[in-house]
Amino acid sequence: MESATLAHSIHEPSYGRSLLNRVLPGDPRLTHVVELPARPPEHTSWPGWAPPQVVDALRATGIEQPWSHQTRTAELAMGGQHVVVSTGTASGKSLGYQLPVLTALHTDPRATALYLAPTKALGADQLRAIGALTDAATLRDIHPATYDGDTPAEVRQWVRANARWIFTNPDMLHVGILRSHQRWARVLRQLRYIVIDECHAYRGVFGSHVALVLRRLHRLARYYGADPVFVLCSATTGEPAAAATRLIGAPCVAVSADGSPQGARTVALVEPPLTTLTGENGAPIRRSATAEAAGIMADLVAEGARTLTFVRSRRAAELIALDTRQRLHEVDPELAQRIAAYRAGYLGEDRRALEAALSDGTLLGAATTNALELGVDIAGLDAVVMSGFPGTVASFWQQAGRAGRRTQGSLVLLVARDDPLDTYLVRNPEALLDKPVEATITDPHNPYVLGPQLLCAALELPLTDAEVDALEARDLMADLAAQGLIRHRAHGGGRWYVTDPQAGPHDAVDVRGGIGTPVAIVDRETGRLLGTADAGRAPATLHDGAIHLHQGETYLVDELDLEDGVAFVTAVDPGFTTSARQRTSIEIDAIAVEHRHGAVTSGLAEVLVTSQVIGYLRTLRTGEVLDLVELDLPAQTLPTRAVFYTVTPELLDRAGIEPADVPGALHAAEHAAIGLLPLVATCDRWDIGGVSIAEHPDTGLPTVFVYDGQPGGAGFAERGFARLRQWLAATRATIRGCGCATGCPSCVQSPKCGNGNHPLHKGAAARLLTAVLGELGPESDS
Repeated sequence: MESATLAHSIHEPSYGRSLLNRVLPGDPRLTHVVELPARPPEHTSWPGWAPPQVVDALRATGIEQPWSHQTRTAELAMGGQHVVVSTGTASGKSLGYQLPVLTALHTDPRATALYLAPTKALGADQLRAIGALTDAATLRDIHPATYDGDTPAEVRQWVRANARWIFTNPDMLHVGILRSHQRWARVLRQLRYIVIDECHAYRGVFGSHVALVLRRLHRLARYYGADPVFVLCSATTGEPAAAATRLIGAPCVAVSADGSPQGARTVALVEPPLTTLTGENGAPIRRSATAEAAGIMADLVAEGARTLTFVRSRRAAELIALDTRQRLHEVDPELAQRIAAYRAGYLGEDRRALEAALSDGTLLGAATTNALELGVDIAGLDAVVMSGFPGTVASFWQQAGRAGRRTQGSLVLLVARDDPLDTYLVRNPEALLDKPVEATITDPHNPYVLGPQLLCAALELPLTDAEVDALEARDLMADLAAQGLIRHRAHGGGRWYVTDPQAGPHDAVDVRGGIGTPVAIVDRETGRLLGTADAGRAPATLHDGAIHLHQGETYLVDELDLEDGVAFVTAVDPGFTTSARQRTSIEIDAIAVEHRHGAVTSGLAEVLVTSQVIGYLRTLRTGEVLDLVELDLPAQTLPTRAVFYTVTPELLDRAGIEPADVPGALHAAEHAAIGLLPLVATCDRWDIGGVSIAEHPDTGLPTVFVYDGQPGGAGFAERGFARLRQWLAATRATIRGCGCATGCPSCVQSPKCGNGNHPLHKGAAARLLTAVLGELGPESDS
């Protein structure tokens, strides 16, 4: 089926279609192919207010005229309005903030600016670009510089004293700048612009933390007498103005009409075939997406196409690069040397060398994590292969945009993983290709995020009653006061003070959204600290016997000591992976919203989720299950939010579901719904969990819960509740459309099921969802 809104008729094959015909000619694995037409550029003149020195510097980089969205962004920012530019990959969003920032820094020798990026690689890439622009004699006094965790102490002092455009990240802003704002008075007092690059990356708990960090930054800037303008850059995203406004806490204008040129693209969806192998409970296994992607990448490179393959993990990047090299070695050993892996964990100079080699054609192919999804400049690629749906439609188009960055035609291939969401998308392409990209979800009012952030803000500068009321946080502040963490003084209109300034609230906040005190991961043989993990997730990821991946190396966890917060690991490659099995129960604490639809009731609730890791599955790389190893670890309780629905026994009876099949029907429907929630909420299935029970003690009825995996929730359950009918309809379609007989990882099996994917009843789950959707009605969403 061709996408009606995107397909167009062509008389001759485009470059991408021609490439596809050579690599996968008439292949049954192709489920959908669509052609996206080229787009011409829309140029404008340079703004009259831009100094000749700035324009000359930009022209020297090859930019003769700005595109329309670049000029519009710059004009709004120069006029003092907060602005977000939300256009496609390689659309030159950077120029939209470079023009006003460079103008301000050139015309006012005291003015300063901040640039924030979610990754160090992106910040370093943008700093290099600005460094080249300011190399001209007339712009050298701008002194752009990096300030992050890798900046040496002596350089940090120079940055504080001299740099006027500082490139950092939210983590360092939180712990290194705002905490010591008195030392940054020079920068904050003259702060004119704050650039937030790739702002769509700030979602969920991470985004909620960053939203509050930005409010603290704006608050301190105003304290020092500045009123900076925010300029945000985003991939094409849903509701960009609303999302940016939530992120910065101030009204923001969106620029989304893309004036940059784009080459024609061919987009193809691929579903790997079923194999004769079987996995858990004898379910059939598809050929892995990594093996499929490696084969396609090797064929593309052999055809002379410069190719980027996106994967979901560092290990997969290394495996696909290795597999591709081995395949190409049989064809042309020289070609095999022009393939590499790219991921986080490499040294900075190695990453820069790989980026340069990709751009100039020395490398013909690279397998990469999403480290190359963000704005690092790589031009001239012919094809992009995605080994699995990247999680959001926004990321899909961001990765797809890496091909054809010099307006030539290109090919984009999505290879489905053995997963319900991937299965649904390759069989229902309109849900991917015709769907608007997601709006970014943040919830700065989550008390588990807001409480610690308020302590940081109060230590930086006492909070006024008006500021607390603006955040609707009076009750939360009263709770903090009852814990002895903060106190209130009525003088001066009312102010809140941290009771113990030495307590270090900043160190207790993990901006990336970690749960609990970090657990150190230590190489037992060398004593080297490999990294850290959240205490809340450690039992499921660092239990005794778990396989831990670090910078492409495989480690076996010898011992997890939760009391001392350390996991000891040993370098080894056993040839299998591990996945924890947990026993989970859920208790409703309070129902926030409840809707009744005949025999079905849906709701959004505050819940307490109690989980205990009871064992782990060892799985060979082929997907075959080796065995299940039992564990005895303490239970953990998570206060969070959940979307749920109940059904009556009468409805189940009318649906033809026997009482003995009810647990399997609920369980299978729950698994598939977890896999499909990312279709309506910007999350990954690993961000959420679920519980189903034939008679829940709090509802007295058969009930299915899907909950957020973060304390206080992350906004995912709310989105599922708001779009319940669409979500469950897609879940039913996935179950019905899967070709397996009794259930497999493509539909109702879960890789993290605590019950070993038992019981599951695929057919009964489809009948259950049909009955539920019938009660919800065609127009209702919740």
